[in-house]
Amino acid sequence: MIFLGAAILLAIERVAYVWVWRNPESFRALCARVSASPQWEPVLVLERLFYIFKGIQAGVFLGWCYWFSGSILPDPPSLLQVAAGTTLIVAGQILNFGVFYRLGSVGVFYGNRFGYDLEWKSEFPFSILAHPQYVGALISIWGFFFAMRFPNGDWFLIPLLETVYYVIGTYLER
Repeated sequence: MIFLGAAILLAIERVAYVWVWRNPESFRALCARVSASPQWEPVLVLERLFYIFKGIQAGVFLGWCYWFSGSILPDPPSLLQVAAGTTLIVAGQILNFGVFYRLGSVGVFYGNRFGYDLEWKSEFPFSILAHPQYVGALISIWGFFFAMRFPNGDWFLIPLLETVYYVIGTYLER
């Protein structure tokens, strides 16, 4: 039941992004119905949603750790486990920050789907990966759960679920 709740909460983000990618005009129309204010410009709304989604994601991750161990900290903490997980998180965040640096908010938050003319980027991190933001997010998620839950039997469940979600999202956002 806990896994199902986590799966539903984590799916909200992916479903929203696929909807916006595949049907940006309906998202734009929804934003316009809410308000004509520039604050409701679709890229800005999507950016705000991103932070809400990351808050939900963090809540699910920390809640998962707490539910299965009574603490959000690993027990007992292994230096190697935490170091390896932290290394993965840092590598993932380097990719994510690289994407934000190269594309800016308009590029990251689907500006091309809303009529912005954006040039194709081929510099790092796009020079090494087709979807560096998704890969960076997944590396970070795997790192978090490796640091916090390994070797517990549940340590891989949420990262595996998120991997499936991101792979499906990548496929549907073509």
